Amino acid sequence: PISARAKKLNPALGDYWEARLIEVEQAGKIRRYITSLLDSKTYPLISLAKLYVQRWEVEMCYREIKSDLQEGRHLRSKQPDLVYQELWGVFIAYNVLRRQMKYMAQRAKVSPLRISFHIASISILNILRFTSLDSAGNLPKHLEGLLEKSKKYILPERRARSCPRVVKGKPQKYPRKSQSIS
Repeated sequence: PISARAKKLNPALGDYWEARLIEVEQAGKIRRYITSLLDSKTYPLISLAKLYVQRWEVEMCYREIKSDLQEGRHLRSKQPDLVYQELWGVFIAYNVLRRQMKYMAQRAKVSPLRISFHIASISILNILRFTSLDSAGNLPKHLEGLLEKSKKYILPERRARSCPRVVKGKPQKYPRKSQSIS
C-alpha cells in the first residue's frame, strides 16, 4: 500500500505500488529483481536481467572512484563551474587508470576485470607523483616497468561459495540446560 505521506505529496498515486518480480538463472543461481517496468512485451525478462548486471558494474566503478580515487573526500569546489571542472578531472583520471590497467591485463593475458583497481591505481599514481618533473622523459620507462610486473596485480578467480549464507542464531550468554526425558 502507498503511505498517506506519499499520497499527500503526489495525489495522482493509486492505492498500491505496482512492481514486477523478475526471476532468472545466472551462473547456476536464481536471481530475483524487482522493477517498476511492468510491460513484459516492451521490457523482456532477459534484457532487463542484463541491464541489472550492467548497472552493478557501473555501481562498482562509482565505488572505485569514491573510495580509491577520492579516498572518501567530498568535492572541494563550491561554484558550479568548478564542480564540473573537478568532476571532469576525476573522470579523466579514472579513464586513464582504466586504460593503463587494460594494457596491464593484456600483458598478463587476463581480463581487465581481474586486475586489482585499488593496488594498480596506487602504483600508477605513485609513478606519476614521484617521477621527477625534470626527468619526465623517463615516465614511459617507469610505465613499462609497471607493465612487466602486471602479473602481481591479478586478482584470484571469483570463488564459488560452498556454504550459502544463513542467518545465525542469537548467541546465548550462558549455555542452556539440557533436559533429559525419562
